[in-house]
Amino acid sequence: MARLLMGLVSVVVSLVCGGAFYFGWMAVFLLTLKLERPVLNVLLWPLAPVVTAVGFAVGVVIAQRLTGAERSGFAHIYRWPLVGCIVAVAVVYPIGPMLIVFGMLFAGTVSVALRELAVLRRKPGR
Repeated sequence: MARLLMGLVSVVVSLVCGGAFYFGWMAVFLLTLKLERPVLNVLLWPLAPVVTAVGFAVGVVIAQRLTGAERSGFAHIYRWPLVGCIVAVAVVYPIGPMLIVFGMLFAGTVSVALRELAVLRRKPGR
């Protein structure tokens, strides 16, 4: 039960960090719109899922430290939300690019939850 609670804390903290990183990316993106440089905007769009996934992964690392859970490597953690965020962008972008935040936060949260379940199943005795 305690491990399940630690997993839940990890998911919640990662959601908060993923959202914070996304809004940081959005602030940079909006500031660059005033520069009227379309090349810069084209370069920043693909970074949205990358930056948001970093936020989710940082949230998991923070939660692991807060709860005293066994630590995983950043690359192992990062790939889960990265896949979720990229899939979300691919699905939501054609509907409306400014809606990707909802898709990425949802898919990133689901991917971190799936990662936590995979970790729980891999180490049932601890």
